[in-house]
Amino acid sequence: MPTNTKNIQKSNILIVEDEQLLYNLLKQKLQSAGINVEWAMDGETALGKIAEHMPDLILLDLLLPGIDGFEILKRLKQDDRLKDIPVIVLSNLGETKDIDSVLKLGASEYIIKAESSPQEITDVALKYCGK
Repeated sequence: MPTNTKNIQKSNILIVEDEQLLYNLLKQKLQSAGINVEWAMDGETALGKIAEHMPDLILLDLLLPGIDGFEILKRLKQDDRLKDIPVIVLSNLGETKDIDSVLKLGASEYIIKAESSPQEITDVALKYCGK
């Protein structure tokens, strides 16, 4: 029996990550799960893509060229149009003060990249996409 996929809207995720290898791994896994993926390598590009595309979820690194992830998160949560977009922080900053800081700023989750596989990160992201 044919399935009508015309009315099914794909989730859109913006990955804000300056490490291309990690981006490529996450993109491959998310796309194979039926997710549309956008990429930004730096903070300024990320803010532009967020405003333009209104992603359903943002995977956000903290250490980025230009505007860092802390500032991006702060700006998102201060903008009424963008504040409800869930943000999963992906970082190798594992100190309690960094984790507490981004959670207070409004991040939904904090994942330490070095302690998580691309599949584990994908599994967390898919929870926010209803998959």
